[in-house]
Amino acid sequence: VQLQASGGGLVQAGGSLRLSCAASGRRFNNYSMGWFRQAPGKEREFVAAISPSGGSTYYADSVKGRFTISRDNAKNTVSLQMNSLKPEDTAVYFCAAGPRPDTTQRTYNYWGQGTLVTVSS
Repeated sequence: VQLQASGGGLVQAGGSLRLSCAASGRRFNNYSMGWFRQAPGKEREFVAAISPSGGSTYYADSVKGRFTISRDNAKNTVSLQMNSLKPEDTAVYFCAAGPRPDTTQRTYNYWGQGTLVTVSS
């Protein structure tokens, strides 16, 4: 599976962005998908995950209620709608594919290249 993340950019605090991750290769709907992020000088951390059917979603406490993960298996895409953005959301965001919707990075076998989100105060 090859993953290509897009949609990052510069936004003011309180604003919104929608990230997308396009997948190609093996059967997309066999994989759980996750979003992770890495802020400058920090470890990469879990943001959200979704099951292969889209029926189950999981969020980090820091984004719960503000971010929504979704997928379109017909289009081989997974999205992350980010609302009420805060400066602490500034990071490079990565999409990943794996066998189950886990919060642990090592669960995921395939990773996209990352897209930068910068939230100004």
